[in-house]
Amino acid sequence: MKKNVIFKLFVAFVAMTLAFTACKDDDALPIHTALVTVKPMQNTFVMQLDDTTQLIPDNPSVCHFRDKQVRALVAYQNRHKEANGQRFVTICRIDSIRTKSYEPSLGTKEADIKAYGNDPIDIMRSWVTVAEDGYLTLCLRTVWGQPGVVHYMHLVSGVDESNPYLLELRHNANGDIIGYPHNCLIAFDLRELLKQVPSKEAKFTIRWNSSVGTRTHDFVFNTQINDEVGSTDDLLDYNDYVQ
Repeated sequence: MKKNVIFKLFVAFVAMTLAFTACKDDDALPIHTALVTVKPMQNTFVMQLDDTTQLIPDNPSVCHFRDKQVRALVAYQNRHKEANGQRFVTICRIDSIRTKSYEPSLGTKEADIKAYGNDPIDIMRSWVTVAEDGYLTLCLRTVWGQPGVVHYMHLVSGVDESNPYLLELRHNANGDIIGYPHNCLIAFDLRELLKQVPSKEAKFTIRWNSSVGTRTHDFVFNTQINDEVGSTDDLLDYNDYVQ
């Protein structure tokens, strides 16, 4: 019975994508899957692919969240040769990733646990676990069992006065701790934090309570963020239940 419920949830979540359009069948160009930052501009948007490349969509109407800057997964087809760091593309599918800012420590470990939670969470080794463009994007795995229960993820700064480069990932499962493991994606906007770093690169240590105890991992960020915009692994879609 539980497996049937999980399967129905999975089907429902897949159907809840924010934007989708099919690529033309007669186009022989390959479809690429990429992780981007959607950056609004006037009545359209650009997608920051890497430090030097922006994707300019020729069908921007397929994206319904272009009024704010978010991280997103996109499948696209190239339309023109790249010039001056801009590549014109047709979006085949685009899905936003839950994107939020980091939060300040409340001063003590006990206060942080009460406010942000301390339930186990695992950071997965994945091509979408990456520090780029001022964001920390994470593929996370935890247990879901109760339909409709929202899991809250927080990235907390200021947890160690002697080490400003230590951040804690905290997870509040809202009591939903018995079930099956599933993956989700979340992105944390660290641009304001990176502006305080005097060097061109910054190494931040992320500490979290994993399923096997406390773990840490270092992520290196490029602090020279390109906020200019031009002119014109088998992840289950549990992202609607991640906040």
